[in-house]
Amino acid sequence: MATLEQCRGALEKLAENLAGANGDLRSAAALDRSVSCWITDLDTTFVGRLVDSRIEDVTAEPGPPAERAQIRLSMTGDDLVALVDGELHFARAWGSGRIKLEAGLRDLIRLRKLL
Repeated sequence: MATLEQCRGALEKLAENLAGANGDLRSAAALDRSVSCWITDLDTTFVGRLVDSRIEDVTAEPGPPAERAQIRLSMTGDDLVALVDGELHFARAWGSGRIKLEAGLRDLIRLRKLL
């Protein structure tokens, strides 16, 4: 089982990847939205803000998300680490229910380029 620090590191790596994206990927991530990622097996939620292809102000809170973010992810810590490391394919994991993503329709359409 992934630790809280491993999950934090995976989110930092994801933030770096988004910040370094070019072209269509950069434009897809160029949103200004609140984001949350609930790590179900650790019962911890990371919350932050996606701004101009960067994830900023990330904090960890105990339990499920206290507030409804505009982009919401839910998964186990192991799945987060595997996803960021490229060992887990997002679309397959989302389709099978291992990863849950909730967002508005316009955001989903833009985010599909990233996923």
